[in-house]
Amino acid sequence: MKLSHLSETLIGSEIVKLGGEIRDRIRKGERIYNFTVGDFDPKIFPIPKGLEDHIVEAYREHFTNYPPGEGSLELREALSKFSKQYQGFDYGVDEILVASGGRPLIYALFRAVVDKGEKVLYAVPSWNNNHYTHFVEAEHVVVEAKAENGFMPTADDLKPYIQDASFLALCSPQNPTGTTFRKEDLEAICQLVVDENKRRGDAKKLYVMYDQMYWHLTYDGIKHYDPVSLNPEMRPYTIFIDAISKCFAATGVRVGWSMGPANVLNKMKAILSHVGAWAPMPEQKGLTKFLGETENINSYFTHFKAEVEERLRRIYEGFVQLKKDGCPVDAIAPEAAIYLTIKIDLAGKQTAEGKKLETQADVTSYLLQNAGLAIVPFYAFGADKSSPWYRLSVGTCKKEEIDEMLQKLRTALQGLH
Repeated sequence: MKLSHLSETLIGSEIVKLGGEIRDRIRKGERIYNFTVGDFDPKIFPIPKGLEDHIVEAYREHFTNYPPGEGSLELREALSKFSKQYQGFDYGVDEILVASGGRPLIYALFRAVVDKGEKVLYAVPSWNNNHYTHFVEAEHVVVEAKAENGFMPTADDLKPYIQDASFLALCSPQNPTGTTFRKEDLEAICQLVVDENKRRGDAKKLYVMYDQMYWHLTYDGIKHYDPVSLNPEMRPYTIFIDAISKCFAATGVRVGWSMGPANVLNKMKAILSHVGAWAPMPEQKGLTKFLGETENINSYFTHFKAEVEERLRRIYEGFVQLKKDGCPVDAIAPEAAIYLTIKIDLAGKQTAEGKKLETQADVTSYLLQNAGLAIVPFYAFGADKSSPWYRLSVGTCKKEEIDEMLQKLRTALQGLH
């Protein structure tokens, strides 16, 4: 039976699908090092104790009714103070919209800004921009970012397409790469947008989504930059996407927020009022209280960041050693988020049984079967099917398994010729 054009043509999340397949295999007893899904194992990375206690308390106090469509006033006030304290932002309560995580906000933003047939400009690899563009039946304008730029788009990459675009999707720290914009690169992109919007006069403006889910997770002196702080003229056109999903390892708690011009957020709110993607009231109550506990937040950040960085750093150093030993691998030094960008270039090689690894999909399968290594290829994020680069996520990584995983990978690599 034929259904809607959207449902017939929409591709489900490749990452979620792959993660589900890996979990099924683990349940069946296979020994797999699962570095696929951008999630956290709560046994390794629990949410802050104070946040948990406040949410439980809110349920016991029976805050189980509908929340306001824009988020509770107290939470938006707390988010305004939190963003000012940690990022120097100055957004009022009418410029903040709360929802059940970042995804519904991204969906609402695409719906609010982009019309059918208009052009959405985004770089690959990147998370889900292709799917949201498909949702709104827009035209994909895809720029392939380069390894030498840490897979972050540059102004030169984007400039040829800016004039015709209605929407520009940016993310830093970047999912899937764990890399970040350098100040001068983001400044140049912002100037492109500002100049383009001046050129358009009274015509529809170019809006920018800035997904900064991982802004607090930066390492080794790397600083997070944002468009509005670098160029205040970006403020009318920039909509931030943020959440507690990553900064508090609270992926299942589902509280996200946008900051941006009130006229855009009001349209997003109207769209979400029909979707019903509100953050649950107890979570809103609990987060409101926790955001006022600066000492607890700072303590959590310090420990959390150190644990994530140690995992990223150790795996990166392992790949550096494999490369020194002549293995066809590479990696980009960890900068941010919970991701490591790695390269495993095995296409064209043969197994001990004489089977040739024809495609990168064959390589991915070989790594899973022979090293127990489950990672997400960049082609799942829109990159070319032949790309040898992968996202490795450490949110469920046990430190005691790192050396074991690297040794199994070494053995698998040495088994090819």
